[in-house]
Amino acid sequence: MTLSLAAIQRRLVHYYGLDEVPAIDGFVRVSDDVEREQLLVRWGEDGVEMALELPRQAATGRDLDAICQLVEGVSHFVFVAERARSELPLTQLELELQAEVDKYVVLAVTSEPPLDAVSRAALHERLFGAVRFVHPPDTEHGERYRIAHRLAMRFTQKLDHRYLRHGRHHELRAALCRFYRAGQTTKLELARAA
Repeated sequence: MTLSLAAIQRRLVHYYGLDEVPAIDGFVRVSDDVEREQLLVRWGEDGVEMALELPRQAATGRDLDAICQLVEGVSHFVFVAERARSELPLTQLELELQAEVDKYVVLAVTSEPPLDAVSRAALHERLFGAVRFVHPPDTEHGERYRIAHRLAMRFTQKLDHRYLRHGRHHELRAALCRFYRAGQTTKLELARAA
């Protein structure tokens, strides 16, 4: 499976019912100098400036890791743009938590054709099972990524069991939209309640 940045952005904007955000393609830099995707953000008096840097090997989107980097980069871009448009604050933890959930949304919930329960379980295991973190656990980045990962794993598994397994897609979408629009405190409570 390969997904373009524009296709990922369309899925997220449509699924969450967001106002249009600028097309991400104009904000991307592909580089041999970065190892993982990173969204560069500068907040100023006139708004927010962003650039998504992608490592060359991830830009192809040919394996799950590359696709996940693309989804994470687009998720960050859309989330920052939406929060800036709404004039709402955001934290790095909720940015990472949302990106982890968005990987599941893009790859399992909005996939065409829809994934069956066995395929969703296999994907969930690949996304959240045996993963390798870049940052050590005793660092601020390492701790933040592990918290976001763990909470997203529980939250998406709960949503799958509660809604997708029973064909309750409208309720799933309502739960995910509520999660998307929540501030950090509510977002963490929803994920921890899983």
